[in-house]
Amino acid sequence: MSSGFEPINPGYDRVFRWGQLSIGLVVPLEAYPESPVPTMERHLQRVQLAETLGFAAVWLRDVPFNVPSFGDAGQRFDPFVYLGALTTTTRRIALGVASIILPLRHPAHVAKAAASVDELSGGRLILGVASGDRPTEYPAMNVPFADRGVSFRESFEYIRNMQQDTPSFENRHGSPRGIDMLPKPFGARLPMLVTGGSQQDPAWVAQNGDGWMTYPRVLSAQARVVRDYLERTEGRPKPVMQPLYVDLDPDPDAPARPIHLGFRSGVRHLHAYLAALEELGVSHVALNLRFNRLDIEDTLARLSDALFPRFASPAETP
Repeated sequence: MSSGFEPINPGYDRVFRWGQLSIGLVVPLEAYPESPVPTMERHLQRVQLAETLGFAAVWLRDVPFNVPSFGDAGQRFDPFVYLGALTTTTRRIALGVASIILPLRHPAHVAKAAASVDELSGGRLILGVASGDRPTEYPAMNVPFADRGVSFRESFEYIRNMQQDTPSFENRHGSPRGIDMLPKPFGARLPMLVTGGSQQDPAWVAQNGDGWMTYPRVLSAQARVVRDYLERTEGRPKPVMQPLYVDLDPDPDAPARPIHLGFRSGVRHLHAYLAALEELGVSHVALNLRFNRLDIEDTLARLSDALFPRFASPAETP
């Protein structure tokens, strides 16, 4: 197996390093446990603070509607509009999306917007993509939910093709011929990470994506799924990342207590858990502070102090 990941763009290359775990954050950087809608208080300033403290990436979500059963409106703003704002207010931190719901957008618009963000940010975009899992969003856009697997795969192929000069191909989303799309990505291509299964065969996910976004599991189960994914990449290692909800206890020695898709604990347990994930082959963890009870700025500083002496911060690379 190769000793490292294929270089794609500066953001991808800083965040994903073979054998090293990096730490990112899910925006908005605030606690909103009782409401699906965040206030977005000091949202840009907190992202800038995260960059200064050395976090490797911030991650946005694609949530077109506030769906009551889902219970989370994400960062409220359209991800590509928000990415545009972040390109002007940050300089080094990678800008990730976890994830764009491909069946709900025309792939030409995704390709254009993503390449624009990548160029404007100096190659800091990491594009997560997914088939979507909220059925009520599909009739709102007159898109068949049952068809999302095929639509996702052909959208993925469309976006890849549009990164070439004067592409010529045909699928359900269109048949571009004799035309070109600008801008082109800053680096070799847009780094595209597949979320979960996205209604695809696991071999397709491993062979076509530039990495995999999976979900938190107990360590023994996570070890198995990471190993299975890496085996399917056929000798060309690709990064695995996951989110983790964290409620940081002010007592650094506090043991873990479960919360939704994560835990409340002191920094020492969190440190040990992240080290265990690194041993399993996970390359990046995106911390979500939605249920965090400590002051957010204080939490970011505590996390930075406790984690970055052990987990090198790619965001520090000029």
